[in-house]
Amino acid sequence: MHVIRFSEVCASGQARGKRVFIRADLNVPQDKTGAITEDTRIRASVPCIQMALDAGAAVMVTSHLGRPTEGDFKPEDSLAPVAKRLGELLGREVPLLANWINTDNSAPMHVAPGQLVMLENCRVNKGEKKNTPELAHKLAALCDIFVNDAFGTAHRAEGTTYGIAQFAPISCAGPLLSAEIDAIQKALAHPKRPLAAIVAGSKVSTKLTILKTLADKVDQLIVGGGIANTFMLAAGLKIGKSLAEPDLLMEAKAVMTAMKARGAEVPIPTDVVCAKTFAADAEATVKKATEVADDDLILDIGPETAAKLAAQLKAAGTIVWNGPVGVFEFPAFENGTRVIAQAIAESSAFSIAGGGDTLAAIAKYGIEKQVGYISTGGGAFLEVLEGKTLPAFEILAKRAVG
Repeated sequence: MHVIRFSEVCASGQARGKRVFIRADLNVPQDKTGAITEDTRIRASVPCIQMALDAGAAVMVTSHLGRPTEGDFKPEDSLAPVAKRLGELLGREVPLLANWINTDNSAPMHVAPGQLVMLENCRVNKGEKKNTPELAHKLAALCDIFVNDAFGTAHRAEGTTYGIAQFAPISCAGPLLSAEIDAIQKALAHPKRPLAAIVAGSKVSTKLTILKTLADKVDQLIVGGGIANTFMLAAGLKIGKSLAEPDLLMEAKAVMTAMKARGAEVPIPTDVVCAKTFAADAEATVKKATEVADDDLILDIGPETAAKLAAQLKAAGTIVWNGPVGVFEFPAFENGTRVIAQAIAESSAFSIAGGGDTLAAIAKYGIEKQVGYISTGGGAFLEVLEGKTLPAFEILAKRAVG
């Protein structure tokens, strides 16, 4: 996918003295007092902002935060804590501007070259979520160059992710968005084989489209969690009272058949870790997959299955990872996820991982530096795996060809 990259715009000198509008993803978690509890997204936005400042641009940056009501700004919606943290990271004050959309035809705001301002929560603006043409034109009038650096919202066609990109004189991808495009293409469009995908989670229904899409592309489709239980049922195994979706057995069988027809496979667990109750202190018992009792809950893959999957992952050329394979939050049921995480870390394959629980597992086992690319967007990452073209990518690609 060809898009204009902000790094190219800056390198050519086109940003000097120009107004640059950056849509970042600064939607960080906060505690009840409004204090930021985790600032990864703010830190990830710094390279793009610094690139614009170094290029001599007048820089505006905005983001959504939480779920505000359009046209009804509340103190808890404010990006003030984000502006403060960004200022600390950049070593400069970052002024926060409210009411930055010109609604009364008064003089437009002025930002000087070398200056950086943060524009208050963009989702408070009327028409943002529905991407109204009126708002899109007003947004585009604020800048000479629009930069989308917010992959986490790339699956939404909103005013600051799509509308402004339609009408700004130049629309391009920031370094974070560019890296996502490159990683996704490397993993899915031009993968080094064998291509292994791990798709895990509680329900097949939420990942069914992803499973069907990947069944046509991957060499190994490793399923975990409640999804694996449904596939075990489809393979004729008993799963006791484990979480599963019996009404989706035909879909699971269709995925297995599609894989088999290509000489690929969905590895079905040969052993599992069971408990009688869903609790951190429940007694864990390793059983053969053929010996699950009627009152058993399957909460993890067994050590034999984990070892087999680890061997496959170590031999892979490309790995896509979305979801832990067991209840890794409970120590007794974390072995499968830990073994798989370590196998990915030790594999020479290019690996791309995404999704909240996956990122939590990566952090828990300290393998951040061994994963080829960690995607910053949950919903956007899933839609890419489903084979969808994200609106933010689509409009930037259109603008790149004129």
